[in-house]
Amino acid sequence: RIGTIEVWGLTLEEARQRITAAYEVFLRRPIVYLDLVNSRPVKVTVTGAVERPGVFSLPTQSAAGWPTLVDVVQKAGGVTASGDLSRIEVLRPSARPGGSMQRYQFDYLTVLREGGHAPNPLIYDGDSVRLHQSETVDNADLITTAASNFAPDTIRVNVIGEVVKPGIQQVPSNAPLSQAIFASGGITRRGSISTVELVRVDGDGEPTVTVMSFDPSAVLSSPTNPPLRQGDVIVVNRTALARVTDGLTDAFSPLTPIVNAASILRILGLPTGLN
Repeated sequence: RIGTIEVWGLTLEEARQRITAAYEVFLRRPIVYLDLVNSRPVKVTVTGAVERPGVFSLPTQSAAGWPTLVDVVQKAGGVTASGDLSRIEVLRPSARPGGSMQRYQFDYLTVLREGGHAPNPLIYDGDSVRLHQSETVDNADLITTAASNFAPDTIRVNVIGEVVKPGIQQVPSNAPLSQAIFASGGITRRGSISTVELVRVDGDGEPTVTVMSFDPSAVLSSPTNPPLRQGDVIVVNRTALARVTDGLTDAFSPLTPIVNAASILRILGLPTGLN
């Protein structure tokens, strides 16, 4: 009778009124009941300085309730070490077809530092969340961010080379380079504290290698003790003496049995059989 009724972007009550008005053309006092059987998941896009940017689908009917901005950031793996909690943007499409997009900006860093009310808005289907990169690196801000629930609890980095226990190490979010080296048992006597390499892959897939000296007393975010990110690789190189020793060992390893046997025969005063 009434054909197709467009209800996109309407509330349940607005949709009921529109359907009722369409039936009033044919009925004197139409009574319309409209119930929501099930709500679809909220799809949101998260980009910028998060561990896992992408498109996420969040349930709306769970024990935690409707998803919020904090839930979305945590779903994306949390903010990275370079993320700026003072500039989190939410882009929201218009509730009406053809309407303009709305833009909201939130500053959580000031709230975390100074206290006060921290808004945690609900996230709706089609929203886009962006975390900007921090333009300046401040040691206090890094610690504040790492201690908040916006950051992941732990990150995984790979420590290889001259350490006691090389391999994947799980350290707190935004942990300094020194903490990962200590988690691997520390640098061995063969390791060089002046040529520690930090290998990091940026968002474009380009690896960068930074050579630094190991200084466990350096403050976080200093050039010799930078905050780590998920997937970083730390390489502790050998000292120059260790490289020379290893080179000689490799060069003479085929002759080692002969040299040892000849030495023993000489000590016993027996002929060595070598001319």
